[in-house]
Amino acid sequence: MFDFDEFYQAISVQDAVRALSEDENAVIISGGSDVLIQIREGKLAGCSLVSIHDLPELVGVEKTTQGEVIIRAATTFSHIANDPIMLDAMPMLAYAVDQVGGPQTRNIGTIGGNVCNGVTSADSASSLWALNATLELTGKDGTRLVPIREFYTGPGKTVRRHDEILVAIRIAKADYEGFGGCYLKYGKRNAMEIATLGCAAMVKLSADKKTLTELRLAYGVAAPTPMRCVNTEAAVQGAPINEALLERIAEGALSEVKPRTSWRASKEFRLQLVCELGKRAVRQAIINAGGNTDV
Repeated sequence: MFDFDEFYQAISVQDAVRALSEDENAVIISGGSDVLIQIREGKLAGCSLVSIHDLPELVGVEKTTQGEVIIRAATTFSHIANDPIMLDAMPMLAYAVDQVGGPQTRNIGTIGGNVCNGVTSADSASSLWALNATLELTGKDGTRLVPIREFYTGPGKTVRRHDEILVAIRIAKADYEGFGGCYLKYGKRNAMEIATLGCAAMVKLSADKKTLTELRLAYGVAAPTPMRCVNTEAAVQGAPINEALLERIAEGALSEVKPRTSWRASKEFRLQLVCELGKRAVRQAIINAGGNTDV
C-alpha cells in the first residue's frame, strides 16, 4: 500500500520547481525505485509526489564541442550503461551503473535519484567522485553548479534544497580523457545487492606507461559519505608502476577511510575490503590505461 496524498505530473523543470516551492511536503519522483519503497515503509507517508518522469529536458547523454559530457538526471541506468558516448568516454561509470540492482531496477532507476538519495552505498557515487563530476541544480532562485565533493553532507543528506531539482551531471573532458578506470563492488551476492563496499579508481600514466602521473581513488561505504583518498593520491603521484605501488596505495587508503560496523559487515571486514578492492581496482585501471604492474 502506498500512502501519499497527491500526485502531480510536471510538464517542465520550472513547473516541477514551482510545485515543490508551493508544497513543503512534496517529494520528487522519477523512476520511483527508491521513493516508492520509502513510502511503502512509512518514511514518506502522507507526502505529495511531483513527477519529473520522462521530461525530455532531463533525459539523455550528450557531449559538447568542448568535450564535456552531460548526463541528464532522469536518464536510466540501462541507458547510461549502453550509451555510445559513455562507453567511449568513461566506460568505468557505464559499468558501475550496470551493477545497480537487477534489470528491472536499471530500466526505471535514474542516476539523478541515485545521487540525490545521498547514500554512500550508491554505485554511481564513488565513480562520480573519481570523475570530479559537477552537479547542476535548478530551483526557484535559478541554477547553480555544485562539485560532487561538496554535495554530500552526511548519511542520506545533501545540499540540495527542497525546491531544487538535479537536472544534469557534468564531467569535463580533462577529467576523463587519457584515464583508465575501474569500479569494483563487494556484496554477499553476485547480483541485485547493495554494496558492502564500492571502490572506483582512475589513473593516468606517463607516455611510456611506466609512471603513475595521476591517481583518483574513491570509495563508497568507507565513510558516512562517498569519499576520495586525496592524501594517498598526492603521495603516489609520479611513482613508478609496480607491485610496491599497489601496497602503498592500499596502506594510504587505510589511513584515510572511516568505515563503521553495520548489519551488513563489520568495520574490520570493511577495512580489509578497502585494502583489497583498492589494489584490485588500481591494478585494473592501470591495465585499462595501457600499463602493467607486473614489473
